[in-house]
Amino acid sequence: MKLKFPTPYTVLFIVVIISAIATWLVPSGEYQKLQYDKLNDNFLVQSKDGNVVVEATQETLNQYHIPITIDKFKEGKIKKPVSIPGTYKELPKNPQGIIDIILAPIKGMYEVIDIILFVLVIGGFIGIFNSTGTFDEGISYLSYQLKGKENWLIILVTTFIALGGTTFGMAEETLAFYPILVPVFLLAGYDLLVPLAVIYIGSNLGGMASTVNPFSVIIASDSAGVDWTVGLWSRIAMLIFGLVLSIFYIIRYGNKVKADPRKSLLFGSAITSHFDVSVKEFKTISLKSKLFLTLFAATFVIMIMGVSLYNWWFQEMTALFLVVSILMGLLMRIGEQEFVTSFIAGAKDLLGVSFIIGIARGVNFILNDGQISDSILYYATFMVDGMPSFVFLPSLMGVFAVLTLFISSSSGLAVVTMPIMSSLSTVIGVPPEEIVNAYLFGFGMMSFITPTGLILPSLAMVNINYNIWLKFIWPLLVGLAILSTLILWIGVLL
Repeated sequence: MKLKFPTPYTVLFIVVIISAIATWLVPSGEYQKLQYDKLNDNFLVQSKDGNVVVEATQETLNQYHIPITIDKFKEGKIKKPVSIPGTYKELPKNPQGIIDIILAPIKGMYEVIDIILFVLVIGGFIGIFNSTGTFDEGISYLSYQLKGKENWLIILVTTFIALGGTTFGMAEETLAFYPILVPVFLLAGYDLLVPLAVIYIGSNLGGMASTVNPFSVIIASDSAGVDWTVGLWSRIAMLIFGLVLSIFYIIRYGNKVKADPRKSLLFGSAITSHFDVSVKEFKTISLKSKLFLTLFAATFVIMIMGVSLYNWWFQEMTALFLVVSILMGLLMRIGEQEFVTSFIAGAKDLLGVSFIIGIARGVNFILNDGQISDSILYYATFMVDGMPSFVFLPSLMGVFAVLTLFISSSSGLAVVTMPIMSSLSTVIGVPPEEIVNAYLFGFGMMSFITPTGLILPSLAMVNINYNIWLKFIWPLLVGLAILSTLILWIGVLL
């Protein structure tokens, strides 16, 4: 019997188990954390020995060797607890057992219920839209118009999503794009890997080369005590050259598959799309379809504007898709039962994606309850301390990549690591902004493949196994790693 690569669910449960085993092997420990209490205008120093209230002043931050100005806390730019350098302390072990492993995915579900509801409502939204018949007509019409120009579809969509990633951190929001774009690319003659690559690589590259993204570069810069505009040219270079490299890589693979489907990494597998692409050819589009397509497109434009301009998050985005679903049902004049049936059927298609998101978050509970996240950071710091600058930055990028396996939140990793890692800049002799860039590049590269991030939910959206994605992405990752190293070195020289 031929062995098959496990499903994303099994991969994540294996990661949960490995994390639990690590809590038995890695020493437990923690850094003291400092958090600003806006209501009482003071700092709270948190540790297992108890919490201590101290004055919220610049002198306090200097005393704790935290390279952040007081205004960053008082303006609400630093909201999460910040690690205090030099305060690491070993703790009694708290290894995680069988019960903890069983409970971790359930705890994860509770913590990310906002994302889960967002995904399910998007599924319902797509289900209602599909029931209009407009989706098939619009996709077929777009495919007809793009014949012979498919490369431009790759260029434009990848660039658009990368711009969203670099400006406001578009990540989870991209899950909404798969039902729209997968049929377009399949009708254009590509395989399922191409729309996945366009969306996921575009989003990740944008985050990797964050220019004004408040959830990564601005929080990381603030936590490192540098202005976010310093080192911007390195990130712009990463965005431009990384985007060119990525688009070239996707087009090269896509054209190879179109010319000979046997060269697809999916050739011979039984993988099929969740989304129906067996549509008739439409060379024109009806007025009714134009109305629904305009409403459909406007929903995503409003979502992007809400997130980037009005600080919307999952609650507001979920409400938007729910309201537009109801509006489409009213315009279609369908009955209540038909509306509910179509909505639930669409949500059911993305139920598996929702489970993956919850299970992935469960890994964090194992690591945090086992008290080894800070220990991993502590020992990682020793690995790079004392290295020459040209070796230090690529090595630090690798350290951040490894830490991303354990802390998959860009803002969470920034506030935990930056105060500690930035203190090495004066010792090693590298500009602190290059440490910020090393964090961005390392976090971004590992996010392409880390099971605890968005890759497994994204793979579930297109029904592709994790091992196939690894085969597809590793040559591009090597190229991006070389490009990142060169940009970091140039940043030190300039």
